[in-house]
Amino acid sequence: MSEKQYNVLILCTGNSARSVLGEVLFNSLGKGMFKAYSAGSKPAGKVNLGAIEWLQAHGHSIEGLRSKSWDEFSHPDAPEFDFIFTVCDNAAGEACPLWLGHPATAHWGIPDPAHIEGDEARRTAFKKSAEQLARRIGLFMALPIEKLDKLALKDKLNEIGRIQD
Repeated sequence: MSEKQYNVLILCTGNSARSVLGEVLFNSLGKGMFKAYSAGSKPAGKVNLGAIEWLQAHGHSIEGLRSKSWDEFSHPDAPEFDFIFTVCDNAAGEACPLWLGHPATAHWGIPDPAHIEGDEARRTAFKKSAEQLARRIGLFMALPIEKLDKLALKDKLNEIGRIQD
């Protein structure tokens, strides 16, 4: 496995649930191979309570997590991203900023757990969303990233995004 640390940006419209889960899971599961960030096109302004509860229940720190605009990452001194993933349908179809370095991009759509009614149903939805993200991140981490050309890598990223758990 490569010694390179890859910068990853996970995008969703509100940056309150799925993209935040993705940020934390990439940073946790990636064990230093990835430095992940999350953002949204229309940030909600706060992290969803369901995401906070799931993260804390599974031993993840929520320190420093916040809902933020993708504009924070579009200026010249922002991190240069190697990979950008959209996790909700709205963000996949929106016109994204131009990202420095031409990162590999893919859509990894995950159903939105934030709009589920009822405490138990919402907890189940957050669990399922986090498990889907963790599975996809695990599959991604298993790729020989440094050995794949851009087209093959793009195909693999899209293939992972189509996996239904």
